[in-house]
Amino acid sequence: MYSKQEISKQKQVFWTTFGKYMQPVLSADGEEINWVNYKTGISGITFKMDVDNRQATIQIRLSQVDTTLQKKHYNQFLQLKSMLQSELNEEWQWQPMTANEDGRIVSTIGMQLSGVSIHRSEDWPAIISFLKPRIVALDAFWSNAKYSFENIV
Repeated sequence: MYSKQEISKQKQVFWTTFGKYMQPVLSADGEEINWVNYKTGISGITFKMDVDNRQATIQIRLSQVDTTLQKKHYNQFLQLKSMLQSELNEEWQWQPMTANEDGRIVSTIGMQLSGVSIHRSEDWPAIISFLKPRIVALDAFWSNAKYSFENIV
């Protein structure tokens, strides 16, 4: 079993490694980007990547406190579903309005890779190979789609 400190250190090392690996990759708009802490520019819409001792996940997370706004954003993603799938080349799982681990209501659109662990460095190439094309595809999608979210209130 790992202590909280060991888990935190391992995650820090992994995300630093991933960030360095992704550093030369430019955004769809040709700009430098922080892939690990991707900024969508829309409050409550985040692209989240996570790795733990069982799986790696990547997701679009809608976490607006105003659930009416969250529903509007989720519905906008539904309208853009074919465009998103075209960039991703795969079907992701859609979860509207569910309670997260903190009890907050969130909506997610995501994918996971099971059977990998952040604690096994031999899994890191598979994790990076899972995350990289998907975050790049999300960026390409967002480059075109973000404008349709700007006026939703």
